[in-house]
Amino acid sequence: MRTRTGDDRRRWRPDEHGSVVAEFAIALPAVTVVLALGVAALAGASRQVRLQDAVADAARLSARGEPASRVIGAVVAAVGEASVEISPRGDLVCVTATAPAMLGLRVSASGCALAGGL
Repeated sequence: MRTRTGDDRRRWRPDEHGSVVAEFAIALPAVTVVLALGVAALAGASRQVRLQDAVADAARLSARGEPASRVIGAVVAAVGEASVEISPRGDLVCVTATAPAMLGLRVSASGCALAGGL
């Protein structure tokens, strides 16, 4: 039976030198890709929230009778490169907008307000 002593430490074998570096070299690109995708997802979600807020404000502006240029300008000021569509739907005025997000994706939002509202 073999007993362990304090001097019986694990020693590196010659064939294990550089294995940590190799494992790190393999793991680093994967971690970088995951972080980049996470940042892109957060940026897309942030743009979606800004677009939704801008569309809701624009729908209220349009319902009050503001000109279309002001309504479109309100959305574009909040989210650049947004395309805006204003359409009446019965007693409602609806504004729909789409804007490019990261990685070639597009986000869209729609908001409606009662026409003639204050």
